[in-house]
Amino acid sequence: MATYVEAVRGSHSMDKSITLPPDEIFRNLENAKRFAIDIGGSLTKLAYYSTVQHKVAKVRSFDHAAKVSFQQESDGEPLYEISVQEEITARLHFIKFENTYIETCLDFIKDHLVNTETKVIKATGGGAYKFKDLIEKKLKLKVDKEDEMSCLIKGCNFVLKNIPHEVFVYAKHGDSEFRFQNTHPDIFPYLLVNIGSGVSIVKVEAEDRFERIGGSSIGGGTFWGLGALLTKTKRFDELLQLASRGQHTSVDMLVKDIYGGAYGCLGLTGDLIASSFGKSATAEKEFSKEDMAKSLLHMISNDIGQLACLYARLHNLSRVYFGGFFIRGHPVTMHTITYSINYFTKGEVQALFLRHEGYLGAIGAFLKGAEEDNPNQYCWGENYAGSSGLLSVSPELNPMQRERSGTFDMLEMDRLERQLVNLPLLQDSSSYIPDTVDLTEDTLAREYWLCCFEEALDGVVKRAIASQKDQPEAAERAEKFRQKYRDKLQTLRHQPFAYGSLTVRSLLDTREHCLNEFNFPDPYSKIKQKENDLALKSYQRVLKTLEELSWEQRQIALVRGLLAGNVFDWGAKAVSDVLESDPEFGFEKAKQQLQERPWLVDTYNQWIERLKGPPHKCALFFVDNSGMDIILGVFPFVRELLSRGTEVVLASNSGPALNDVTNGELQILTERIAAMDPAIQASLSEDRLTLVQSGSSSPCLDLSRLDKVLATVVRERGTDLVVIEGMGRAIHTNYYAALSCESLKLAVIKNSWLADRLGGKIFSVVFKYEVPSIIQGHH
Repeated sequence: MATYVEAVRGSHSMDKSITLPPDEIFRNLENAKRFAIDIGGSLTKLAYYSTVQHKVAKVRSFDHAAKVSFQQESDGEPLYEISVQEEITARLHFIKFENTYIETCLDFIKDHLVNTETKVIKATGGGAYKFKDLIEKKLKLKVDKEDEMSCLIKGCNFVLKNIPHEVFVYAKHGDSEFRFQNTHPDIFPYLLVNIGSGVSIVKVEAEDRFERIGGSSIGGGTFWGLGALLTKTKRFDELLQLASRGQHTSVDMLVKDIYGGAYGCLGLTGDLIASSFGKSATAEKEFSKEDMAKSLLHMISNDIGQLACLYARLHNLSRVYFGGFFIRGHPVTMHTITYSINYFTKGEVQALFLRHEGYLGAIGAFLKGAEEDNPNQYCWGENYAGSSGLLSVSPELNPMQRERSGTFDMLEMDRLERQLVNLPLLQDSSSYIPDTVDLTEDTLAREYWLCCFEEALDGVVKRAIASQKDQPEAAERAEKFRQKYRDKLQTLRHQPFAYGSLTVRSLLDTREHCLNEFNFPDPYSKIKQKENDLALKSYQRVLKTLEELSWEQRQIALVRGLLAGNVFDWGAKAVSDVLESDPEFGFEKAKQQLQERPWLVDTYNQWIERLKGPPHKCALFFVDNSGMDIILGVFPFVRELLSRGTEVVLASNSGPALNDVTNGELQILTERIAAMDPAIQASLSEDRLTLVQSGSSSPCLDLSRLDKVLATVVRERGTDLVVIEGMGRAIHTNYYAALSCESLKLAVIKNSWLADRLGGKIFSVVFKYEVPSIIQGHH
């Protein structure tokens, strides 16, 4: 990317011979289906929809000759076959660049656009008029103009619904300047304060219902215009830069300048601005450009802040989003607006900003042109591999850093195959936060995990190449993956907030996205296959041992089995080292590794007492790893629940991540276990054991983004117990998740740093049985 940017910067004549590296910026143009463009005063935002062909690993059960008992099958024959298939999915691309590049970009699009279906380009923004002829001439497409405000609202609704870490509050002096908020499941109603040249205040009540309820002619244009008169500086960003260095108190008259201190009985503090520019009328001195710019910025921000508060109060709205050219992620502006809102509402209303604020118009214009196959029918997820993250090109950045953040900014979103919704059993979905530690705010933890993922990179690359031995170019793709993921880790080191809150989950997800990008859909598929085959051979032996125990002994043995199975996790370096060096490391050895009771977190006694009571109606079990974990750990445990008369729903990943068992694999494993185990066979045929996909392709678990089918099953079956297993799902995420029914969170800690943090050692055990307070009263 940099090469192109430098080439352009070096040649101000906009030389036509410049070529953009297409795979870097306009990705997938050859499959582009529809375009929209939003041209503002200085930035062009382009949106298009493309289809992406990528590889997915599918599993298919071998058609074993019927009636052959499991024991007789030849040992050498694997349980299922893995085939890699091509799949086509939809992707949305959004690109932002400076208007100076518009000709080069249009030329580039024209040269690479093989698709002729597209006849129209939707356009919005002031520049849509200015550049209409240019676009029509270059692209041979008809420009269809759309209303700016309705595009803005449409775009805003879309990002609020589809990007979990879209919204942030700005805290200049906080540990992390950006504090990301969970988007409330119901995004309406809200107030949008759009600050362009002037200010528009819009109340949004539903997808297509909004109303401009007010505004002001004093906005970004006022700051620019008056600023230019006062400082002779013609550029908007330069004005902001001046303001960031200024002292408004030398120009503004404060309360203490009038009263010698605070005005107590009116509750006014001494350093409050009593009159913007008040000192310039009487003082005989020259004022610096910096001070005047700062005073002007305060005056306009305070004015907008007060207006926003009055409208929020008038319409009883607590969510107020700020956007528009004036904001654009500029720290100085966000800080003054935040301060002003905080002051006028006495902290009751927070100023909220959007991470992809600059794209709202383009997204909206795009959606307007896409009504025939409406993207709103689907859920979308941000693709970290193809997005540049929150790189606010702020005036405070020194020129070197600005160069690095580049002139192009990208957002990519992939269509998810299923609708994602909240788990109905969350106690309060609006305050649910999946992640246990926010690395954006915790510097020590951040440094540790970034290093951890960097160190694991060699192993991941090796594993990726090994998973595609038959493909000579796999090594080259794996190298590209390494480069890309390492770059992402570097970005996050400098800007932890680039993709919203930085968490272990987002680091894992980014890695999965980058692996997919270079066609490594499931690097662990062969390992999983081998481990599943191995574990199945011990299944009946494990059951036999359990059946010989008394009830009490069996319960603890089942839990220990579940925990021992959870040790087999290739995602943990300490474990993958053992598994690599000692192929004989088996289920019994894993049990010996476990911490003795009392465990690090140990509510086992309460669990046993509960088991002596009436059976649960239905248990939802979020499973973790393939092999020993699912077959020798989870199934015996589930079998015990079933024998008590509890229905069980097994939720597994929809797509691959590390060595986690996927829904496709679990279907085959369950079939095979049922062939050896009449109890499982009966539960399946009576529909008391059900397999559902979770909608996730991550080693972690976000209970606010689960497959809609799963949510329906949970409701219909009256689920009253949730079991969450594994370090990713029960420690990195959901450790503090509050559910409205009983829950069991259990994991073995396979990372010494994390164990240390929680006050334990490696292979410490967390067994956390929780009963929500509402239920406690009934017992």
